[in-house]
Amino acid sequence: MSTTAITLAIIGGLIIVILGVVAGRLLAQLRQQTLKQQKNRQAYIDNTIDSIQLIAKAVVQGQCELSEGSIRLCVLLERLESSDASARYPATHELYRRIRHMPTHEARKALDKKERRMLDKERLEHEKELEDALLKEAELLQTFSV
Repeated sequence: MSTTAITLAIIGGLIIVILGVVAGRLLAQLRQQTLKQQKNRQAYIDNTIDSIQLIAKAVVQGQCELSEGSIRLCVLLERLESSDASARYPATHELYRRIRHMPTHEARKALDKKERRMLDKERLEHEKELEDALLKEAELLQTFSV
């Protein structure tokens, strides 16, 4: 074998070793990144579950209005992408469906008093109609898990 061929074989071998080391490092980084994403996702899920349980407890204890609890719970359940949440908690989702069109925050403040009273009356009627079922669902949601 000529020295040129040996030199090229050594250079080729070094390139293969270097590429192997680089690929190994990239795979290790990818594994670390994947684990970190899984931990972050689990922390997000745990935090969302804690929030659901806390809001449900506040609803049961009368510290949170049924409407507000319904809105917050439905949004949190959606964050968990729970496809059966509306079937498992139909009253909560029904109240949310009935009141989600109502303005909140600054938009509510911009309404005149008569409009606000009408919306409050409508909201309270919906709450009263669904109250028993809402409280039962809130009881269940106090121990919610995925």
